[in-house]
Amino acid sequence: MGSSAAVRRSPLWRWRRNPLRRREDVWEAWILLVAWFVVVVAGPVAGVLGAQATVDRHAQRRVERHPVTATLLGDSPRSTVNGEITIERVTAPVRWTAADGTSHTGRAQVDAGRKAGERVVVWLDQKDRLTGEPQTPGDANVEAAFMGAASFGAVAVAAAAGVHGARLALDRRRSRAWDAEWRRLGSQWGRTAD
Repeated sequence: MGSSAAVRRSPLWRWRRNPLRRREDVWEAWILLVAWFVVVVAGPVAGVLGAQATVDRHAQRRVERHPVTATLLGDSPRSTVNGEITIERVTAPVRWTAADGTSHTGRAQVDAGRKAGERVVVWLDQKDRLTGEPQTPGDANVEAAFMGAASFGAVAVAAAAGVHGARLALDRRRSRAWDAEWRRLGSQWGRTAD
């Protein structure tokens, strides 16, 4: 017959009884099952925990930082264009008064093109040191979604790497068993029937 029939393999072929099934095939089936279980169960858990940790970290930053009004000590540079990117925020010298009444100076991010003497809002940490503005809850939620997806992806990649490593090890065992069987049978090939 000229046409070749396609061999269909059942996805559960490793579980069925078969005289050609090797012990390594069953181990591989169990490893695949465990890997899928890890991805399906641990993946979403890691995603939720990663997202929640990000949300909590940003909420903590919003609690620890507070805005104060400062005075610009010098003109802030005009917004510059670098290629097609317009720089809206620049670093400029500012002076502010801390909660205890002491005056401090430093460099903070301000809008570009502001004049000396103008009032600007800067952010301080709990020790009244200049720090960056915390992310808005909306931006924090977007970052949390990405962190959750990355955590899920990390679990999936780790499971896939584990399966790949196990397959390599099992393939080496299969190859050694195959070689041993060929050596055992090869010694009988030259013999004639008695």
